Amino acid sequence: MASELDAYHELCAYTLTHGDAEFIHQHVVDAFAAQRATPSSKPIGVTFALVGLYLHVEKQYSGRHVQRVHMQLARRKRTWPTFALPPNRGATTALDVMAAPAGPERDRAIHEWCVTVWEAFAANRQAIVDLLKQYDIG
Repeated sequence: MASELDAYHELCAYTLTHGDAEFIHQHVVDAFAAQRATPSSKPIGVTFALVGLYLHVEKQYSGRHVQRVHMQLARRKRTWPTFALPPNRGATTALDVMAAPAGPERDRAIHEWCVTVWEAFAANRQAIVDLLKQYDIG
């Protein structure tokens, strides 16, 4: 049986070869980063993951658009906030997503994974909204 990390790597290979303009790969990176964050994770990584999940789940941003926002945020040097890491980060994992058949079903599973992870981080929503307002985003 593959580990969750193995499933994530397989999922990355799948999304990177997808060839779609939406760049669904960004959503996979953000969901995994948020779900697997630890207290020692770099604040910028957790921040960008939560920004990406918020923009995708609540604002329907494509992965390509999220990637552009990440680049915009990175242009300004700053101290990135730290976020409370909930003990439960969503029931869906990369293993579940890889269990879905390749194609539209797996792509839907990626979106559902993002939703479950974002919902787990709901207590941080306003902090993400406020951060994006500083950049006139969202």
